[in-house]
Amino acid sequence: MTPNMDIFPQLVANSIVSGAIYAVLVLGFNLIFSTAKFIDIGYGVMVVVGGYAGFYFMKMLGLSLWVGVPLAVLLSGVLSLAVYKVVYAPLRARKASSSVLLIASLGVLTFIQAIVAILFTSQFQTLANLLPGNPTLEFFGGTMTAIQLVTLAIAVVLSLALFLLLRFSMFGKALIAVSDDEEVAKMVGINTEKNIGFVFFIAGCIGGLAGLLIGFDTGIEPTMGLLWLLSVISASIVGGIGNLYGGIAGAFLVAFIENFGIWKVSGEWRLAIAFTVLLLFLIWKPKGLFPR
Repeated sequence: MTPNMDIFPQLVANSIVSGAIYAVLVLGFNLIFSTAKFIDIGYGVMVVVGGYAGFYFMKMLGLSLWVGVPLAVLLSGVLSLAVYKVVYAPLRARKASSSVLLIASLGVLTFIQAIVAILFTSQFQTLANLLPGNPTLEFFGGTMTAIQLVTLAIAVVLSLALFLLLRFSMFGKALIAVSDDEEVAKMVGINTEKNIGFVFFIAGCIGGLAGLLIGFDTGIEPTMGLLWLLSVISASIVGGIGNLYGGIAGAFLVAFIENFGIWKVSGEWRLAIAFTVLLLFLIWKPKGLFPR
């Protein structure tokens, strides 16, 4: 086998891992977009909050993994809900446009990101040393760590859980009604503000969990939220923005294109490759592969 082909199985493994993280984040992002009807850039900072909350609870306070992780996830969800109540809900009540909400969400990301940097500095941190063990496993010539396999499993479990929630629960049916037409949903007695608030809580928890997984796998820094979010937006649009499961397909497609795209070039081109794919889809297939 040639040296170039030796790396092929590892590129596949890296693509699957990146796709799993994107898929987790896409679920929360598309939940917000499909119900609140705007691109929430502030969602990216929940990744930062989850990662640094885990760092604080487990590394600085010395809490166990089984206590620190749920607390970090819960804190991210509560903060996301608070942002909705304090910032987005009043704007929505004034019938603010999606452009105004988009700008407000950018302010949320900048503000919270700055607070995290003040509290924890901008130094790169890792959570990997908090794991009791993170062995490397080999599959068909490619390697994955235990936490990467856990990330893949979480992506599958979350996707199934959301499918069951939306398909078979009253809450899920209410969300689908809000997503289809919020005004009609109000007319039939659905408390749309309460349901959308709960969506922000769920999405915040998902974003915080993704931040923890990233921290355990690679590391965290205050500015990482926007970088991850940009790839997630690309994946959402490629798969079909607002379509939860189309977004998952887009997540893995973008991950594979990114990882194979940097096979011959520097890794700094990863985001540029993702945006090239995004631009091509916006020009030729703006509704994505699986439009709602």
